[in-house]
Amino acid sequence: MYSFRRIALSLALVTLAVPALQAQSSSSNPPTQAQPAATTQQLSVQARIRARREQRRSNAIHEAYSHRYEAYTGVGYLRFTPGPDRQRTTLYAWDTGLTRYYNDRLGVTVDGRGYYGTAFVGLNTYGITRPAISQYDALVGPTYRFYLQPKYSISARVMGGFAHGNFSGDTNGLGGTTLKLYPDANTFAASASVSAEYSLTPAVAFRLSPEYFATGFGSTTQLSRGFTGSIVYRFGKQ
Repeated sequence: MYSFRRIALSLALVTLAVPALQAQSSSSNPPTQAQPAATTQQLSVQARIRARREQRRSNAIHEAYSHRYEAYTGVGYLRFTPGPDRQRTTLYAWDTGLTRYYNDRLGVTVDGRGYYGTAFVGLNTYGITRPAISQYDALVGPTYRFYLQPKYSISARVMGGFAHGNFSGDTNGLGGTTLKLYPDANTFAASASVSAEYSLTPAVAFRLSPEYFATGFGSTTQLSRGFTGSIVYRFGKQ
């Protein structure tokens, strides 16, 4: 009888202890389950911040580069060979042009420029050692922006056209060939350049363009290196 009472008491204690253990276990689970929810919410906030930042960047790029036209004017520099046996001389230029863009990246440029300098022809019996020379060019070709940021961009441009060279204007009627310069002529001109452009405002920018410049005076090809620097004005939204 005594043993039966002990067994009954043990069963009663076990019956009371099981619900208490279950309640303790369920109360300890919610923090573990809530932690992934908090982490997911934090990641969602960071994703929204990144999305808003990218949207602002995209809007700034579109505001700067969605203009239909770019007009520019500036100066240039060229190391040019004025005759078949003459050393290179420095030519300084004015440069102006207009680009028509068909989207944020692709456009067509029309460019005009004039180069001026002096050619060293050495001592001679004519008393002319450094005659002034000039060259005028009209070019057209495609422009493509391959890297865009809100404040700056990098583009490439290839143009072709014609050049007019004046090598005898300062030779007192002797002619350029007498001094071993190229004869006055019209010939082809071609330019290939990469431009770095920094935006001062969405409508105004400064551009620097190193370039290779080719001409065909004297039935030969002159490969010259130089650059142009320009102030750019953008207008006309797409």
